[in-house]
Amino acid sequence: MGYLQAIITGIPMTLLVTVAGFTLGAIGGIPLALARRSRFAVLRIVARTVIEFLRGIPPIVWIFLIYFGIGTGAITISPLGAAIAAFGVISCAYMAEIYRGGLSAIPAGQWEASAALGMGHRDQLSKVVGPQVLRVSIPASATYAIGLLKDSSIAYTVGVQEILFNADMQAKQASDAIVPFLYAALVYVIITIPCAWAARSLDSGLRRKVAR
Repeated sequence: MGYLQAIITGIPMTLLVTVAGFTLGAIGGIPLALARRSRFAVLRIVARTVIEFLRGIPPIVWIFLIYFGIGTGAITISPLGAAIAAFGVISCAYMAEIYRGGLSAIPAGQWEASAALGMGHRDQLSKVVGPQVLRVSIPASATYAIGLLKDSSIAYTVGVQEILFNADMQAKQASDAIVPFLYAALVYVIITIPCAWAARSLDSGLRRKVAR
């Protein structure tokens, strides 16, 4: 059980990297999604290029670019900061596509009805379309967040003391190196299953609320 106790101490850091990276992406993905839906072709092309570029580079490469690139220059970046920034950058691209899918799922009549009520574009987004996009985007966002939680394990490569980092430290001292990693796998399962259940419950609740 000593292995498990050591690995559990990495849970807060794993959650911090995941939540912070996802939050940055959830916020940064909004302007990218709106740009992808812009009526200006140039803006759409630029947004799509940025999204494809951000998604095209693997997370571990982003971490190395930020930590060993930017972090060794005039700006000092901690391993934790580099991991959060890397996952935040990637999340911006993925969340932008999730939002875009949500916007595409909203019937055109919603825009027309709100415009007929005299709402401006900002009010349409914030009061009519936005809440519906949020509901539609929850399943995909939750799936991505769970994947991000598992991807956060690569932060150990730059020294972030999360679950896998602690498992690796224990494996180096263990007689059977596989055991700490089995415990780490168990911890990830224990974390992700409740998250998936909560996301499904939230989505079902919102669907029932809308159906009333």
